[in-house]
Amino acid sequence: MINPLRGMKDLTFEESERFNFIIDTASTIAKRYGYGYIETPILEETALFKRSVGDSSDIVSKEMYQFEDKGGNDVCMRPEGTAGVVRSFVHAKLDRQPMKQKFYYYGPMFRYERPQKGRLREFHQFGCESFGEASVYEDFTIITMISQIFEALGIGFDLQINSLGCPTCMPPYKKNLVGFLTEIKEELCADCNRRIETNPIRVLDCKNETCQSLLVNSPKLIDNLCDECDSDFKKLTTLLDNAGIHYEVDTNLVRGLDYYNKTAFEFVSNDIGSQSAIAGGGRYDKLVEFLDGKPTPAVGFAIGIERIMELVKMPESTREGIYLGAMVEEAIEKLFAIAAKKRKETKVTVEYTSKGFKSHMKGVDKANARYAVLIGEDELKNGTVWVKDLEVKEEKTVSLEAF
Repeated sequence: MINPLRGMKDLTFEESERFNFIIDTASTIAKRYGYGYIETPILEETALFKRSVGDSSDIVSKEMYQFEDKGGNDVCMRPEGTAGVVRSFVHAKLDRQPMKQKFYYYGPMFRYERPQKGRLREFHQFGCESFGEASVYEDFTIITMISQIFEALGIGFDLQINSLGCPTCMPPYKKNLVGFLTEIKEELCADCNRRIETNPIRVLDCKNETCQSLLVNSPKLIDNLCDECDSDFKKLTTLLDNAGIHYEVDTNLVRGLDYYNKTAFEFVSNDIGSQSAIAGGGRYDKLVEFLDGKPTPAVGFAIGIERIMELVKMPESTREGIYLGAMVEEAIEKLFAIAAKKRKETKVTVEYTSKGFKSHMKGVDKANARYAVLIGEDELKNGTVWVKDLEVKEEKTVSLEAF
């Protein structure tokens, strides 16, 4: 027997219902906020993620499915969704349009990391990207939209926020941070020592408990923001307070991608183990320019679908559609004309084998159908069908033509 690859998972029927419910719910809410659907390729040039996510990031340096194709091109399977949407935005010259652009997407992403609960090597994300709006009001609106999505799915969450500053306040802060890290580098893990040289901000995101304890007294970017970034962050917290959205300021929240600036946020749940983030995002005002587009402010987020599959409260299932069955062999072929007609309106399940009444009623329950429609010897002779509505517990016999 050939099994799925490690970290890859089949989506079975029950899980696919949950998956589709999540996507449908999130898509419906995104459309209310003015987002239109976009789809980008799974396979992209590796250079896209080196330039956007960051050459020194764990995703690019350790986790990408990267290879040379038969044409000698350096390609990879996308590890996240934002970079591909930005590339598409620039490729379509939408950065030259005066209007604001908003897109939502969903699909599979790939990272070669250790599989664990809620974290697979092939995983799915639902995300939104908003281009052309620099105001912190858009950051607040994005956070509000995610809150509404989780509320609609019946998922509890905690919101963590931070500011990553801008090109004005980040360089002096980074210099102070490197000075602090250099003094304790012998006690930090090997990854942190590497990051001090390549991307010191990422040290704050280290999950090593020893490193985290050493970083308690590290300089905080939030205390070193320029006037504009400080004003924006205070405005965001005021908006969240006024909206009744509870949050915590996490000064070590830097996200795992290099393109973020100013607002960064994560939605977390305590119900999925140590990997508690269920959504995350922030502002990335320089990324369009990094990918050869015109300077365009942008903000976005992604939700990890596998992370929330077990947390979703599914709506109560109701009986739906029609179950068609024959109680005599000669009646089976009568079922297909009925099925063709009724499938224009609703779901139809057809049983191809003639059975007794009790067996058919078990089939009705298994199909979770609202209507049982059976043809027995008398119905065949009289040109009728027996119909039972399982919701209201009513039954009747009607002519084939009328049904």
